Amino acid sequence: MLASLNNVRIVLSHTSHPGNIGSAARAMKTMGVHDLRLVSPKQFPDPVAIAMCAGSTDVLDAAQVTVDLASALQGATLVVGCTARRRDLSHKMVSARELAPMLMAHAQHNPVALVFGTEMSGLTNAELEQCQMLVHIPANPDYSSLNLASAVQILCYELRSALVDMPAAAAVELAKHEDLERFYQELEQSLIAIGFLNLAAPRRLMTRFRRLYSRAQLEKEELNILMGMVKLIRHPAQINEATKLD
Repeated sequence: MLASLNNVRIVLSHTSHPGNIGSAARAMKTMGVHDLRLVSPKQFPDPVAIAMCAGSTDVLDAAQVTVDLASALQGATLVVGCTARRRDLSHKMVSARELAPMLMAHAQHNPVALVFGTEMSGLTNAELEQCQMLVHIPANPDYSSLNLASAVQILCYELRSALVDMPAAAAVELAKHEDLERFYQELEQSLIAIGFLNLAAPRRLMTRFRRLYSRAQLEKEELNILMGMVKLIRHPAQINEATKLD
């Protein structure tokens, strides 16, 4: 069951201090998590990161650096953003302990991702929009500021702990992050074409659609059905006897 941790991806977005990257790598390895993705880090590679990783250089050496969050999330079937505060968004938010069994049930057969923002301001709203749900770490409300590596350590610990006595989950191929993003783009264009979305602010309603489909946890085949449907909204001439359902 611990092999499920190989499907857990830690994504650090725009990290400012290389020491935090090294400390996060150390936190990951102590819990058996090895897949690290870095989105436009300010300084990496860097000797400070190596000094702070305390023997987890294999995690740093294997870390993938990307220019944007979408690239770092390719292939992930469940994306969870870590936030210290409640946002004015419609995402479902759970605690670290509540998240762990849900995330690890997915990770038995599908890649999942935990996303952490910058040390000073966390994830931007644009980054949070690419997440399907949010997680927070309950802390002292009078002083809830956690170091980035500490947050990574706590989340990875909860994930590892959740595997104890976890029953085996049925193998289901879930829709990948990049395929969902393509679907949302197609859905938005189709709804604009039929006049359903307000052209002045189309993303307001699209945020709710994202929340709806995130809750559904779409399988790959289910997403294919929806994609075919929304494409036909804009291209009805493509309908033929082969595509009609009885």
